[in-house]
Amino acid sequence: MTNRSTGTSPFSIVYTKSPNTVLDVAVLPKCQSKAAATFTDQFTDMLFKVRQQLIQTNQKYKRAADVHRRQRIFNVGDLVMIRLRRERFPVGQYSKLARRKIGPLPILTKINDNAYTVALPADCNTSPTFNVSDIWPYFPPDDGVLQFSSSESSSSDTGED
Repeated sequence: MTNRSTGTSPFSIVYTKSPNTVLDVAVLPKCQSKAAATFTDQFTDMLFKVRQQLIQTNQKYKRAADVHRRQRIFNVGDLVMIRLRRERFPVGQYSKLARRKIGPLPILTKINDNAYTVALPADCNTSPTFNVSDIWPYFPPDDGVLQFSSSESSSSDTGED
């Protein structure tokens, strides 16, 4: 059975032949045989093709996975919301009824594009370093004053003579 990543069967990769034939693969040091040299060239070529097939397959899988990913870049000082997962806390300290996200919290340091250190409150007994998958940008609520105009007020203004 052929593997979809390599395009060949694992047996044929390891043993250079299909499983129906019996062949002992042995390294022949400094053999001058033309048949042995041809065999090693074919084996080397087959391994090269398998490596190329694996690289192409991995690139295909990466492209498919990147469709669902989005890059999130934060700067030091940005306010963010943090998702607290159960795995981050010692046994017995996490409540399933507790808030899922806390914040807004400022980012203290950027470790790399995937990890940031956040200023956690003192009551959180967990590491202040978070992966990007647990960080969301904070959008403050609008402070604008809303003005409503009703149809009654506009009709009463025009009705006065």
